[in-house]
Formats: sequence, C-alpha cells, structure tokens
Amino acid sequence: MRYLFLLFLFAPAALAQPTGDLLIRGATVLTVTNGTLDNADVLVRDGKIAEIGEGLDAPRGVRTVDGSGRYLMPGIVDAHSHIGISSVNEATNPITAEVWTGDVLNPLDIRLYRALAGGVTSSHAMHGSANVIGGQNETLKHRWGLTDPEAWRFEGAPRTIKFALGENPTRVHGRGRGIRPASRMGVEMIVRDAFTEARRYRERQNEYEAARDEGRRMTPPPYDLRLETLADILDGEILVHTHSYRSDEILMLMEILEDFGVDRVTFQHVNEGFKIAPELAAFGAGASIFSDWYAYKFEVYYSTAYNAAILTRNGVRTSINSDSAELIRHLYHEAAKAQKYGGLSDDEALALITINPAWQLGIDDRVGSIEVGKDADLVLFDEHPLSVYAIPQLTVVDGIVRFDRAQDADDMRVFVDPEQIVDEATLNEHHRGHSHDESCLQDVATQDAWWLQ
Repeated sequence: MRYLFLLFLFAPAALAQPTGDLLIRGATVLTVTNGTLDNADVLVRDGKIAEIGEGLDAPRGVRTVDGSGRYLMPGIVDAHSHIGISSVNEATNPITAEVWTGDVLNPLDIRLYRALAGGVTSSHAMHGSANVIGGQNETLKHRWGLTDPEAWRFEGAPRTIKFALGENPTRVHGRGRGIRPASRMGVEMIVRDAFTEARRYRERQNEYEAARDEGRRMTPPPYDLRLETLADILDGEILVHTHSYRSDEILMLMEILEDFGVDRVTFQHVNEGFKIAPELAAFGAGASIFSDWYAYKFEVYYSTAYNAAILTRNGVRTSINSDSAELIRHLYHEAAKAQKYGGLSDDEALALITINPAWQLGIDDRVGSIEVGKDADLVLFDEHPLSVYAIPQLTVVDGIVRFDRAQDADDMRVFVDPEQIVDEATLNEHHRGHSHDESCLQDVATQDAWWLQ
C-alpha cells in the first residue's frame, strides 16, 4: 500500500486509443524476425496484425491498400529522441530523477509528423544529458492528429530514466557551477552515493511496513520522489538509458550496476562500444548508437562506422538512433550504412531500427516486427528500405494511416498560429550562439552548449 498516489502518477493511459482495420495486399513483407515474404498480404483488425498470408480477403468496410511492387516493414522505433516534449534538461543538480518528460508532452510538435513521414511510429522522448542521473523519459506512439498528450503515451511501456557520463555533466556542474562532478571519478561517486542512499531509503520503508504489519508503532519515513525513483531502479522497475562515449566510463558504470544488482541498461551513443563489445554482451547491455557520427568533440573523437556491425557480431543488442529531429526521418538510410560498413544482412540491418530498439525500450512484445498479434505499426516503401532511393509512402500506427504521401497536405500542423515565427530548417549548423534546440543539452544556458551534445 506504499504511496498509492504513485500508482496514479505512473499508470498508463486509462482510455483506450483509437485503432483501425486495414488490408495491405501483395507486398514484399520484411518481417525482420521471420524472414522476407514475397507477394504477401497483411490483414489488420482493431489495430493488431490479425493474419499474414496470400490471397486474404478484406472484410466488408475494411480499406485495401495495393502493396504490389512495394515493401512493407515494421514501424521504425527511435530509442533516442527529444521531439514531442517541450523541455529537455533540468540542469540544476547532478541528480534530478524526480522530473519526467512525460509531464511536458507536446502533441502539436510538427516534428512528430515529419518523423511519421520517415516511417517512425514510436520514439523515446528522453531527458537531456546535463545530469549524471537525469529525469525519467517517455515512450511515445506517433498518433498524429490526437491533441490529448495522454494519447501519445505508449501504454504499458516500462518506465525509463536518463543517465549521463563524461563531459556533459562534468562541464555543466563542475566547470559551470563549481560542484561535483568535475571529473569522471566524480561521476562515478555521484551514482554510487545516490544508489547507496536509495537502498537505505527503501530499507527504511520496508522496516516501517514490517513494523506496521506486526502491529508495532513506528514513525513512517519521509517521502522523497527523487529517492523513490532511484529505489525503483534498484528494484528493477525502471530501465536505465545512459549517455556515454568512452569505453572506460562504460565499463565503470557496468561495474556500479553490477554492485547494486541492476542488470538492465542501454548505453546511448556508445561510440567506443566496438572496443568492449564482448564485455557489453556479457553484461547483457544494449547499445543505441549513431551510424557514423563522431569526432564532433574530443571525448568522442575515436569511433568507427563499423561500430554497429562489430557490436552486432559480438551479440550486443544494437540499435541506431537519431538524437535529431532531422535525422529521425532518415533512420532507414542510417541502418543501410551498417551494410556498407560491416556487411550486415538485410534483417540484421533492419533490426537496428525495429526489433532491437523495441527491446531496449521493453516494448518488443508489441512492436518491432511483423507478427500476428503485434500492434499494426507498419510502413510501406516504394523501394527496399535499405535502398538509397527508398521513400516511405504510408505509415500506419495501430492500424490507422497517420501518414499518406499521396494525400500529404502542404501544411500538416494541427494548430496554425499566423504570428508564429517559422525557423529555418538547418542540419548541423554549429556556430557559437546557435540555439541547437535538438541536442541533449537543449535548455542548458551555457555559452558552449552547442557542441556538448
């Protein structure tokens, strides 16, 4: 009966979200987990994949889509994004586990629709990387057109939290505010001290509950949302996602997690993962990487475009993410780079943007592959999605077409403010003074935040 209000605070949306029926006929179906099916039909009923086969008939009233000459794959999942939220960082303390991006969802963010245009049906709206232990994240379903923020939550998805290693927290706090951490050693002790305090906090709660059950009088321990969240990590109720670059700090955090009994972690960026791929695999850690982004600051100078292939071949559950409102539209091209650099098969490359990130977010039982019973989150391409010529034609979420290239209007904003200033669309325009509002250090008021992503 501990703190019943938390059951409400972190409960999935109570109202069922709209679903649809659809028959996609005659497509080349890239299931990801069960090979490729030529000239196959996929029947969707009530937002779920009901049947996969040939010669399927559409029930009365069910829309039929001609997939002839086209390629159907699972909806793309982005394990690291900052779209769909109105705030990213709370850079006021090295530990801010009490804050939650799910409280600031913005269903009117046009970048969500642009992600749909790139075949992305789910994303991970992450807290930033200013804090050693940052806020909790929110896993989203891209139900464009629904204006209630609750409708965007991926109902039933596990809670996740953002950690950060390396230069971002040390510069924001050590150099920026003169407090710990100022070094990677300080980052380690922030985490160890926090977990130790959270363990004692949970022990005091358990002692109180045991005393109450035995009829003994005892003053209840004070409630603390930050410590409650940290204790939930130790209890295995929250999945850890960690901003990281260097192999030494990645090994350091795995040692801490092992010491405290935390066995589920996904390292984000993990540019030096190729150096310690066997160690990551032995721990059971996931790696959510860039395909070929590196050398944009000193601590991430050393990496390789072969990272995805090396990690995959060593048995590490690997995904490719965007961390960018622009790159999120091109994740299928990013996955294709793993074939050029490393020679991954079609299924292995597509897994980098479907079933693997779904596993990292704890939603692989719902999405990430085309299987009977899974959510009908699908994307239809005109060419093979690993081709440089591929363009998404149709994106389906819960059986509802949320993006249709043939019917795409000039302005898809849900609400249009005639006085709104429209920013120029730029990619990687890094110069001093640029707001760089799509990075992990968004909202951090430091002069050089633009290159601390």
